Amino acid sequence: MRILFIGARLFDDVTLYTRRNAIETIITESNSESTNLDIADKFYVVSRGMEEPMEIAIKEEVDGVVPLIGVDGPLVEIAKMKEALREDYGIPVAASGLNAASICADKCLTKEFFIKNNIKTPESFIVSQKDYQKILPKMFSNQRPVVLKQEQGQGGSGIKIVSSMNEAEEYFNIFKSSMAEEYIDGIEVSIEVLRWHGKTIPLVPVYKGETSIEGIHPLKKLKKAPLNIEGIDNGKNNREIQEIAVKIAETMNIEGTADIDIIFNKDDGANYVIEVNARPSGTRYITGAASDVNILQELIKMASGTWNPYKLQNRIKKYSAIEIPVGNYVSNKNNYNFREFSNKNSWIIHGPENHERVTIREKSIECAIKKAEKLKIM
Repeated sequence: MRILFIGARLFDDVTLYTRRNAIETIITESNSESTNLDIADKFYVVSRGMEEPMEIAIKEEVDGVVPLIGVDGPLVEIAKMKEALREDYGIPVAASGLNAASICADKCLTKEFFIKNNIKTPESFIVSQKDYQKILPKMFSNQRPVVLKQEQGQGGSGIKIVSSMNEAEEYFNIFKSSMAEEYIDGIEVSIEVLRWHGKTIPLVPVYKGETSIEGIHPLKKLKKAPLNIEGIDNGKNNREIQEIAVKIAETMNIEGTADIDIIFNKDDGANYVIEVNARPSGTRYITGAASDVNILQELIKMASGTWNPYKLQNRIKKYSAIEIPVGNYVSNKNNYNFREFSNKNSWIIHGPENHERVTIREKSIECAIKKAEKLKIM
C-alpha cells in the first residue's frame, strides 16, 4: 500500500500508524524547511498548488491521497484535484469535493447554506464602508457586541468583536466590507464528523470555553470532552449536536473529515452553527482522547479502501479528556513516537514551540485534572 500525503506538518501524527501497517509513505510539501520530511519514506518539495502533487500521485502510482492540511486556502484546489484523480485514474483522495469545499471556504456561502437548510445560525448582514453607519446602530440596539468577519480567513484573521461605532470605524478603515454577525453570549463547541461513501459518523462534542468579546483563540483555552454544560440535559444536547453535524455533512456532501463550530446560547438553550471546516481540526487530539478515534488514521483508511463505518461505530470509546495550553513544556515526548494514547500513555504533548498543548485522557474529568496537577500544568 502506497499513500501520498499532501503537507508535512501533521505527518508525525500518523507515522506510527503507517509504519505499523507497512504503508509506504510519500510527502509533497512546498516548504523545504518543514518538519517531518525525513520521517517519510520519500518526499518531494513542490511549488504551491496541487498541480505538482497530482503529477506525483500519478507518477508514483499511489493507492490513495491524504491531504494533511489544516488551513482553508488550498481546499478548493484539493477538491479539483480529487475529481481529476478519481475520474481519470481511480485514485481516491480523502477530502471533500468541490461543492463542500467551496461552501466552507467562503463565510457568506456557508451562512447561505445554513439559512437555506434551516440550520440555526446567528443573524448576520453584509455591510460595507458606505452603509455600516446605518446598519450597525440597529444591531447595537440590543446592547450586544457585533462580530465583524471577512468572507475568507481563519484563526481569527479578519475577525473583530466591536461594541461601539468608534471600534467599527477602525475596522472599516481597514476593510471595505464585512459580514456583521450578532454576538452570542454562550459556550463554544466543536464537533468533528467523518464521512465516506455516504456513511457518516459524528464524534464527541468538545467544550472550547465561553465566548469572549476579547476574541481569544480556542487554541489558547482549556478544552474538555465530552461537552458538559451545567444545568442542562447534556445527553440530549450532545445528541442534538451530533444530529446537526450529520445533517450538515450529508446535506453538504462532506467527505473525509470536517469540524463544525457551534455556540450554545445561554439565553435560549439552543445551538447555533457558525462555521464548517472541511479539513483536519485543531480539536483532533481531544476528540481522539475522548473517543479513541484518530481522525488522521481514519483518513488513511478511507484513501486505502479499508474504512469500515460499522466497525468504527462499535469501537468508539467514552473517555473523559482535557486539553491545556502550556506554551513550552519541558518534555522529550513532543514527537511522533508519543502521538498515540494507550493504557500506558494517558497524555500527549503536541504543537509548535511556544504554542504547545497537553491533552490528557482519563476515566473522568476529575482524574484528568489530577493528572494535570501531577504534570504541574494546572
